[in-house]
Amino acid sequence: MQIAPDTKITLTGDLGSGKSAVSQILCEKTGFEYVSTGRIQRRLAQALGLDTLEMNKRADIDPSIDERIDSIFASLGHDPEGYVVDSRMAWFFLPNSFKVFLRTDVAVAAQRILHDPSRDTEQYASQEEAVQKIIERKNSENARFLKKYGADSTNPDNFDLVIDTGNRTREAVAALILEATEAKEKGVPMVKIW
Repeated sequence: MQIAPDTKITLTGDLGSGKSAVSQILCEKTGFEYVSTGRIQRRLAQALGLDTLEMNKRADIDPSIDERIDSIFASLGHDPEGYVVDSRMAWFFLPNSFKVFLRTDVAVAAQRILHDPSRDTEQYASQEEAVQKIIERKNSENARFLKKYGADSTNPDNFDLVIDTGNRTREAVAALILEATEAKEKGVPMVKIW
């Protein structure tokens, strides 16, 4: 693999699409540092005594929440180190990054979230409740980002690579990302949507 040591790979996408798991594999393969909005949001939600959906709703009226999270990413673009960044808006704050969107069906996402013990601020009583809250959270975030930044994180044209993770292993997804990142850096044409 021939990826430049200062490469920034930004991952965004659907809730439960595997961003964290894929990011960890990418970090293992590249040696890059991992930066995650999800971790930052979950810690902040816990500190505020809220679940992540409640915190997202509060962010609709309290701009300091987004500012606290976004400021971390804006500074990475000038850093000479390579990073794997798991964030809904890192693609926007790091325009020269290799921008990846991971998508998955909401039912698959709900199953993944329900069985992920690290998501202690995202507890749901049922699959149906998980699906409903995932959709609400996604809509809340997308509307806020569109209003605040004019950035549409659901538009595939904003990304270098779009991958449906529903029927792919996280290892296969990471391999596609590394292959596409290398291809872009070498100026080799690549398939954009998988």
